[in-house]
Amino acid sequence: MTPWRSLAALALAVLAPLPAYADCVDVTADLRAHRAAPAAVREVLELCAVAEMGLAPAQHRLGALYEGGRGLARDDAEAARWYRAAAEQGYPPAQHDLGVLYANGRGVAQSDEQAVRWFRAAAEQGLAPAQSNLGAMYQSGRGLARDDTAAARWFRAAAEQGHALAQANLGLLYKEGSGVPPDDAQAVRWFQAAAAQGLVQAQINLGFMYASGRGVARDDAAAVRWYRAAAEQGSARGQANLGFIYRDGRGVGQSDGEAARWFRAAAEQGDKDGQSSLGYLYRDGRGVARSDGEAVRWFRAAAEQRDADGQFNLGLMYMRGQGVAQNDAEAVRWFRAAAAQGRGDAQFFLALMIEGGRGTARDTVAAHLWSAIAAATLPPGNLKDRAAELRDYVAGEMTAEQMREAERRASAWWATHPAAVADGGRR
Repeated sequence: MTPWRSLAALALAVLAPLPAYADCVDVTADLRAHRAAPAAVREVLELCAVAEMGLAPAQHRLGALYEGGRGLARDDAEAARWYRAAAEQGYPPAQHDLGVLYANGRGVAQSDEQAVRWFRAAAEQGLAPAQSNLGAMYQSGRGLARDDTAAARWFRAAAEQGHALAQANLGLLYKEGSGVPPDDAQAVRWFQAAAAQGLVQAQINLGFMYASGRGVARDDAAAVRWYRAAAEQGSARGQANLGFIYRDGRGVGQSDGEAARWFRAAAEQGDKDGQSSLGYLYRDGRGVARSDGEAVRWFRAAAEQRDADGQFNLGLMYMRGQGVAQNDAEAVRWFRAAAAQGRGDAQFFLALMIEGGRGTARDTVAAHLWSAIAAATLPPGNLKDRAAELRDYVAGEMTAEQMREAERRASAWWATHPAAVADGGRR
């Protein structure tokens, strides 16, 4: 989890004798080179003079001007120097902001350990953004041993001060049962607190909780409201989820046109679910004019992001020559990519191509492997039955040694895919 950057500051006046800095002349030259207004020059000069006297809030403010390039040329090294001057006096906002520079390797050599040091210094003085970032470091194991319990403790400290990102992260820990006992009602509580502050991630998660009835009574209309709130802030994930809502007609009137609108908004931001789902609509002519070429375009965009839906459907388009020149080798390539991610229908089609020697050399061991896995993972239906028939047909052609090899490969595959479920992989 990437540490959250905050400009929040505490009004703490900390005076301490420090060596004088001879930088105000340089600051003046910098301001004039950027044609700053006289009033701005005076304001920064006054700030610089106070910073040189050792006033920690002024040092922190000057560092922020350098970091943000506001009035001064952006200079992360200078920002780090001024933050450090204030941080070493115990000023929490400067400690936090110096930690952010260390976490991101800006103006200083990147160091998670130094980031943790400064986040902790500020967190122990009660600064909510630092508490949130320290929680994130514990959760990700950056700069210290991973510890979800400690992450939850620091997220809670910040959340109880109203810090939106910490509230959302605490909600996720409750939802997943990481560092705290699983508790969907508590997850909803914290998602609500963060969502009400406009945090996109929380709005999406709260929408999910309402849509699935976890920790709260199922309410499709409420799910729509929160997905829309995120979507209208430009969240690709919120836009894709709203597209699914319109496609399926849950909490709103079913509308392929609206589904296409929101899938496109997400797809154009690079969201792979939006890309793959828009590909479906173009392939089937739902909400948009039917276009195999556009379907291929969007399936490919998703496939190249390792989206199993996109990979499988791109494989089908190559196999059938729809919207693209027919190419069995490309079909096998994309079926294999989706099959490796546990998609049952891709596993079946891959087995079919291998058994027939289409796009790849015929290999009865591999054909049996993938047809057997497909028969186990696909949900009840025609495709599952066909996979079982193919498995049994290929088995009839295999030697005992080949069967043992197929079983060995299958055992190895299942060992690395323990969560494979009978859903076929399709959204």
